[in-house]
Amino acid sequence: MATSRTEESENLVVDCDVHQNWTTEDEIRAYLPDHFKERGITPAGTPGWVNPIASHGLGRTDAVPEEGPPGSSQELMESQLFEEFGVDYAVLTGPLTQVRLALHPNTHYAKAAVEAYNDWMVAEWLDRDERYLGSLMVAAQVPRHAVAEIERLGDHDQIVQVMLPGVDQSPYGHERYWPIYEAAERRGLSVAVHTATGSYGVAWSGSTAAGYPVSYPERHMVTSASVMGNLASVVFEGVFVEYPDLDWVFLEGGVGWLPHYLWKMDKLWKGVGESTPWLERRPSEYIRDNVWFSTQPIEEPEDPTHLAHLFEMIHAEETLVFSSDYPHWDNDNPKAVLGQLDEQSRRRIFETNARSIYGI
Repeated sequence: MATSRTEESENLVVDCDVHQNWTTEDEIRAYLPDHFKERGITPAGTPGWVNPIASHGLGRTDAVPEEGPPGSSQELMESQLFEEFGVDYAVLTGPLTQVRLALHPNTHYAKAAVEAYNDWMVAEWLDRDERYLGSLMVAAQVPRHAVAEIERLGDHDQIVQVMLPGVDQSPYGHERYWPIYEAAERRGLSVAVHTATGSYGVAWSGSTAAGYPVSYPERHMVTSASVMGNLASVVFEGVFVEYPDLDWVFLEGGVGWLPHYLWKMDKLWKGVGESTPWLERRPSEYIRDNVWFSTQPIEEPEDPTHLAHLFEMIHAEETLVFSSDYPHWDNDNPKAVLGQLDEQSRRRIFETNARSIYGI
């Protein structure tokens, strides 16, 4: 294992959304059970257009190794992320192909595929370097299996959270998913949901509420909608009343929409509180105590003071964690973002909040 930079730097940088990948499908195929090896990696399809912006996907052009897609070269990632960006810990969230595998309508394959992904992540990434922290992928459509997977690998020292697909058959406040939260809370693991546009496999929601987009900007503009839907669901359905010690992290959903959402959720709770009598406090208070949002893609208004006002409205020092989204083309260098914040707020967002969530 490489030596952690904890001893070298008083202030750490914890990157909460790093997309590692496999070089070829054969690399992860080896972890599938024999009866699925011939099938290989066949994620659930979609009726919509999801083609990325370039032939190599969404990755930085300088992150494309000689062999494999961006994020598959550990040497390149360690050079660009740990050395150039100065990141101390990287929370691995996968290529997101594993999300589509978890949503496969053949539940037998979905279960085997997430097990293979998790075993590959542990053997090929976590065991290589203690600076890598793992997100345990589960097939939320089969909660009993998800719990079993948490019990199988959740005690690994470098597994820090349980990762759900960005969308599933129901919003995540639904009680069918609660056994997953109980298992995560019992082991001190957070729950993470990465933004998604829906319409994969058993996820019934459309990629946008207006239909299928025809360009990448259209598709990217609405990715936060999945976060909005699941945030309202887990708060109003009482997930954090039932599991008050559960930390929930929303990844890559933006935050510019959050002030409006906090205000409206509180207003609805005051006006029609009989719909959710189990809530003992304002929804925004549960969010400040239990929910976190990653910074990337950070909004960049022409007037930087507008972002400062936004951060004040969402209590950013209590609700945000840093993410680079490496190796994607719009990734954020921690040395170049959030420079307008005071040192205390920067330290909470880049380090303290994540260390609290992940027990670093």
